[in-house]
Amino acid sequence: MLTYFAKSVAFKPHSTLPKVGAQARYLATVKGSAGRLMPAASKIRATPVSHDRATFTIRDGPIFHGKSFGAKSNISGEAVFTTSLVGYPESLTDPSYRGQILVFTQPLIGNYGVPPPARDESGLLKYFESPNIQACGVVVADAAEKYSHWTAVESLSDWCAREGVPAITGVDTRAIVTYLREQGSSLARITIGEEYDADQDEAFVDPEQINLVKKVSTKAPFHVSSSIGDLHVAVIDCGVKENILRSLVKRGASATVFPHNYPIHKVAHHFDGIFISNGPGDPTHCQETVYHLRRLMESSQVPIMGICLGHQLLALAAGARTVKLKYGNRAHNIPALDLTTGRCHITSQNHGYAVDASTLPKEWKEYFINLNDSSNEGMIHKSRPIFSTQFHPEAKGGPLDSSYLFDAYLESVNKFKNSQVVTQPYRDSRPSPLLVDLLSKERVGVVPDFLANEAAASPPAAATSPASPVVATTVATAVA
Repeated sequence: MLTYFAKSVAFKPHSTLPKVGAQARYLATVKGSAGRLMPAASKIRATPVSHDRATFTIRDGPIFHGKSFGAKSNISGEAVFTTSLVGYPESLTDPSYRGQILVFTQPLIGNYGVPPPARDESGLLKYFESPNIQACGVVVADAAEKYSHWTAVESLSDWCAREGVPAITGVDTRAIVTYLREQGSSLARITIGEEYDADQDEAFVDPEQINLVKKVSTKAPFHVSSSIGDLHVAVIDCGVKENILRSLVKRGASATVFPHNYPIHKVAHHFDGIFISNGPGDPTHCQETVYHLRRLMESSQVPIMGICLGHQLLALAAGARTVKLKYGNRAHNIPALDLTTGRCHITSQNHGYAVDASTLPKEWKEYFINLNDSSNEGMIHKSRPIFSTQFHPEAKGGPLDSSYLFDAYLESVNKFKNSQVVTQPYRDSRPSPLLVDLLSKERVGVVPDFLANEAAASPPAAATSPASPVVATTVATAVA
């Protein structure tokens, strides 16, 4: 028979400055690609590319003047830096960067352009980690005016403008990063325009005071099918990257993705495994998720794996504490030591918080540690198939040293599935055709802040009758 778990979600529809010429550097002379179809611009968010003067202001810190190469809009957020040499399309679309101004230490950014929003055979984005730019601003030393790559369809400048994201070039990113390393991640603003008014920079938005996970998580369940296996994993979406889903699907596990605050413990018995994704912000904002995970571990023996924020939430559910790092770890080349084997892995990371390993309960032990700052990079349960990592084993972009962890997780998932067949011979965890047919195939109701703010400012839509809800998603799972 079929048991239905219905959840209705209602959401609103998309509706005197020194001259900078000497500072702005234009070193890229590579001829741009042509002849490929470019994505359609969003009529709501797109702005013409701005080449006005721009100012990057760090609260209670230095002010940097440069030139705009993105959208003509002013924003504020937390300034963080990444030392990644490549992978700016993946980094900028990573939901973990929501609300942050991303400073690139690599001097030249944009030289290979921006690829199209193409999808693979599973319906997942090939080149991006989410459909939109998630960082609220971009800071680079030298933005390439032209680009060259066989997949490119537009420039970084055009992409930022189309997405409504301001960007500044011609600034000394070495000085910015030196300041952030000494003072820690700081609130900052990007201001576009000829006139710079310091009074406007008195108000800074602190994204750490906002539940950012609520903004990036799907508002209703969606499903990604695997054609090569019969495993079925429930993914808690705290801002899941496309390549995490791809890493599961290509290994034979179909994924049903739930909102971050879904009571997963109530439906866990219909799945072979539970996965907790990455995401942005302070993990202590996600108290609902922590509660549901605690209930899950109390009531089920299902295998669990967490990544990044998922690692922190799992630790909180287990009874440990988290701490905010001075300036975080954001790079593609951070060494992490596996304490169970003594092997070192080069990992991709993007986080500002970490688990305090000294607070782990006795049933848990450290799995990985960071060899740069000795912070915790993972934990594992001593007797149950539960583990999590602070770094990103799916690594897009970045090295694939630790991708084997997906294999280890799905091995435990398969073992659990087989054990359930012995105790419950009629149990069938495979997604029902009805579930696959009813659910969306991509995240639901997630929009960038720019669109969300415009929707909030627009007049309220006419009331919807109970017989015709704005959005109604039915999660159907086959049970014995």
